[in-house]
Amino acid sequence: MIKSLRIAGLALLACVSGTALAATFETIEPAPLKEVWINGGFYTYHFQRDKDLNGANGGLGAEWRFSTVASVTAGRFYNSDRAYSNYAGVYYQPFKVGPVRIGAVLGGFDGYPKMRNGGWFPAAIPTLSYEYERVGVNVAIIPTYKDRLYGGISVQLKLKAF
Repeated sequence: MIKSLRIAGLALLACVSGTALAATFETIEPAPLKEVWINGGFYTYHFQRDKDLNGANGGLGAEWRFSTVASVTAGRFYNSDRAYSNYAGVYYQPFKVGPVRIGAVLGGFDGYPKMRNGGWFPAAIPTLSYEYERVGVNVAIIPTYKDRLYGGISVQLKLKAF
């Protein structure tokens, strides 16, 4: 699992290295798109390494990219507390550096036992996304929230369905 995270991290660094880092921070011009992406959940590197958290957050999700700056997402995964979670949200990524989109996903999650007794709660999570032809990756920086949610860096690999 750690090896997978390292490989994904190196892949993302490769995406932003060289000429991409030399590129300037830009605003993305909104334009319509029609893309559907499928993912198998997340891999998470947790900041609290001493908590025996689950980092292999397998599941199934989808993302409909309807714009160059926005998409909707929903899915289900096995979370860090070893319980099932559902999520739904909207990615808004109006900026980029080279080919990497920058923004946040705003939405809701459930299934975390220490957060609202497993019920739904809102979340705003900073994200980076990179897509190339039929493959992509979303990287989310999950903030720690008291002793209820454990922070980390989540990597979500995805495939374009159409």
